[in-house]
Amino acid sequence: MGLFENAKKSKKNIEDVLLVEKKDRRILCHVPDKTKERGDAERRGYEQSHIHSYEDYIAEKESGIRYITGFDVELKTFAKKDPKRKVTCKAVDISNTGMLVALSEEDYNALKDVEMLKTRFRVTPGSMPEGYEMRVTQKIKVVRRVATDDGRYLLGITFTKHLHNYAAANKDRYMFTAAVLLLAFSIACILMMRAESIIYFKFNKMLYLYSIITAVFLLSRYVFGVFYKPVKVDPDYTPGVTILVPCFNEEEWIDRTIISCVNQEYPVDKLQVIVIDDCSTDHSVDKIKETIAKLKEESYERYEVEDRLSYYVQEKNAGKRDALVRGAEMAKHDLVVFVDSDSFLDPFAIINIVQPFKDPKIYGVSGRTDVANTYTNALTKMQAVRYYIAFRVMKAAEAVFDTVSCLSGPLACYRKSIILDKKDQWMNQRFLGQKATFGDDRAMTNFILRHHRTFYQDTAVCSTIVPNKHSVFLKQQMRWKRSWLRESLIAGTFMWKKEPFAVVTFYMGLIVPIAAPVVVLYNLVYVPITKHIFPTAFLLGLLLMSMLMSMAQLLLRRSSTWIYGMLFCLYYELVLLWQMPIAWVTFWKSTWGTRMTPSDVAAAKEKEEKKQRHHKNHKQ
Repeated sequence: MGLFENAKKSKKNIEDVLLVEKKDRRILCHVPDKTKERGDAERRGYEQSHIHSYEDYIAEKESGIRYITGFDVELKTFAKKDPKRKVTCKAVDISNTGMLVALSEEDYNALKDVEMLKTRFRVTPGSMPEGYEMRVTQKIKVVRRVATDDGRYLLGITFTKHLHNYAAANKDRYMFTAAVLLLAFSIACILMMRAESIIYFKFNKMLYLYSIITAVFLLSRYVFGVFYKPVKVDPDYTPGVTILVPCFNEEEWIDRTIISCVNQEYPVDKLQVIVIDDCSTDHSVDKIKETIAKLKEESYERYEVEDRLSYYVQEKNAGKRDALVRGAEMAKHDLVVFVDSDSFLDPFAIINIVQPFKDPKIYGVSGRTDVANTYTNALTKMQAVRYYIAFRVMKAAEAVFDTVSCLSGPLACYRKSIILDKKDQWMNQRFLGQKATFGDDRAMTNFILRHHRTFYQDTAVCSTIVPNKHSVFLKQQMRWKRSWLRESLIAGTFMWKKEPFAVVTFYMGLIVPIAAPVVVLYNLVYVPITKHIFPTAFLLGLLLMSMLMSMAQLLLRRSSTWIYGMLFCLYYELVLLWQMPIAWVTFWKSTWGTRMTPSDVAAAKEKEEKKQRHHKNHKQ
């Protein structure tokens, strides 16, 4: 997932490490060409004998994506060549199938007649998509030699074994075996501990009941997640889609978001993009205009950008929901896709996310959100694991029963009719007298779930920028907990009408996080102080639950970030867990905390007035 630059600097100069895709000379390189002049985007892959499905076609396209990098590469001639030579060079870019390396002039000349070499290198984390980080040793073939005018000497090489096949043979099988064994061990230990809870249930009914509920809930998520399958792509099913991008003070990322929305492998006449700026106070509008002008200049009439890409600026800052409703009213297609202004769509996101709508009972579909800046620091790595498990395990388990409880904001698709039918209730939602200004995705999901079904499409992927500083992250999490608590209580009034398994696990999932702070205090504070018993069993249970998360990440993604799943669980217990009691007593608040919305401005003004009154009274 490209369209990124390598770094973003914040006020404290934290640089976001982002995957860098080598840019195509055409900005809209994935858009189907109606003139048939560019066959690459016209699904020419179907003419190839080894491609039998659209999934194969996508895999073939993704294999050719090149990523800018700079790690060391060792090249060696074979022993039978005289004299034998070994050189160290730099990788310029890399793909699943080959690599471009830069050499010194001396090494370039020494290898000028060599066609086959041995190579050894390490794919560093962040240079390719997650799961590719590994050490590689294999034969390669030189297919291109270039001496540039600026004095660079380049070799284009192809791998005798593509990297995903190499990983499957030399890395993944060991990681798979280790993950399966550790998963089985963790599950067995958890089951034995819960068996103990049943045996000693009469001695502490509330505590052991909670531990049994927690274990059943978490294990059921992983079990149901195994049975989840995304809907396969039917390339002939391409209903009309309008992508809506609400924007507020997002000048840094909005151009990449817009380009990723337009640059989709989807019929030109069936895809519309509308950007709704919610009266930004930065240069977002200028950036939007500049991006649209750039796309129009490149496209001529070939991609019909003039007709299907537009923007609208709100008269005043009215909030994200109002912006989305305004966009839905302008949409000309029956399906609308919501995309956050700091999220970037995979070129195949739209063709994938529409597929579940072949079922007329489905009214909303969530795509998968990956973390774009995974390798920035430990905080972003923890979030990367959390995001993946939250989508691929938790949402996937809910999708088995068509009851996904949150169609996430970065990428979600709806039938336009439900948005327009519920627009007044959605925009004017109030809770305990306060207007709801966040949690828009959960609120709309609740409107759908009352009478319809929701789904999760794992193959519809976007990436998003996550907080790289703890202060911003904690404010985000506080907002999410408040909206989760509010909307979960609302959902609890009607979820009992769904399928039995979905009902049971939903209410378990509601009880577990709400009661967690009390249970933790009881086990880690009350019991040691009053009973003089070290909480060994409780801490072991936490360790096993964290291993479950990490091993699932290792099994499903083969990523080096798996260890951060365990660190996230520790971070959750020490820090995030204690936001829940605050959410209990403040979940009616409407401030975002991470950006100055009208609610935040009003709250800041009120706080300043109180401070001035206090200062004045103190002087008197």
